[in-house]
Amino acid sequence: MGNDDRLFDEIKQVLIQSIRAKLQNYKPEPNAMPFHTRLLGKDRLALYSFIHSLNTNFGTSMFEPISAILGKSRFMASESQRVAGTQISSEAHRVIQRIMDDLATASREPDKTREIEEIRLVCQKGVMRKIKPTKVDLKLTSHSGEIFLFDIKTAKPNAGGFKEFKRTLLEWIAATLAVNPECKVHSMIAIPYNPYAPEKYKRWTMRGMIDLHQEVMVAEEYWDFLGGSGSYEKLLEIFEIVGIELRSEIDSYFANFRGTSYTS
Repeated sequence: MGNDDRLFDEIKQVLIQSIRAKLQNYKPEPNAMPFHTRLLGKDRLALYSFIHSLNTNFGTSMFEPISAILGKSRFMASESQRVAGTQISSEAHRVIQRIMDDLATASREPDKTREIEEIRLVCQKGVMRKIKPTKVDLKLTSHSGEIFLFDIKTAKPNAGGFKEFKRTLLEWIAATLAVNPECKVHSMIAIPYNPYAPEKYKRWTMRGMIDLHQEVMVAEEYWDFLGGSGSYEKLLEIFEIVGIELRSEIDSYFANFRGTSYTS
């Protein structure tokens, strides 16, 4: 990202608008917590509830649009919420199922390069079947035409979901190759930050299903891939600046909860 002031301002505005919209439309859940309320106060509980609510849509309201903006600095096209394709060949579907079965029974190790080539060989063979795959959170197209498809996940994805994540990544490949069999395409999981920092991200839950070298990017690896070296640190700086600018608005909003009557 470097010193690109235009990108800096665009990302900053996305954050400001997202937080302000959340404050304007936010109403704390009406759960009665009499012990917590009397111990901590309604304003602190309201803030806790707000943070929890914010976490649930951080991906769609912030990480996705910011990723698309940042990707503009290095890629020919950078788009969020795109469709990888609308059809997959019957033979590609069969190959994907075989890959999934083999991974589930540990009769093969994840190898994305090999998996892509297996799908490429049959991407237009058999009957073309219409599908409605999960939308791509971020689609990048390089200046040479190489395509990168990202599924942006929370910092700690449910370990049990990786089987479906893997199937989605393979279906994106098959749908893309159904249109252009020669296309150089990658599909990956992006995890925006490392909750275990400064320790390394604990990837053991993905082993056996996800290719750890070719199918997942975490924190700095992801953001620096989008915007170049130093983008992750620059992004944290932007978040901090916005937080300082909005602090008085946020404090004022939650001050309204002080002194309100307790609900038992």
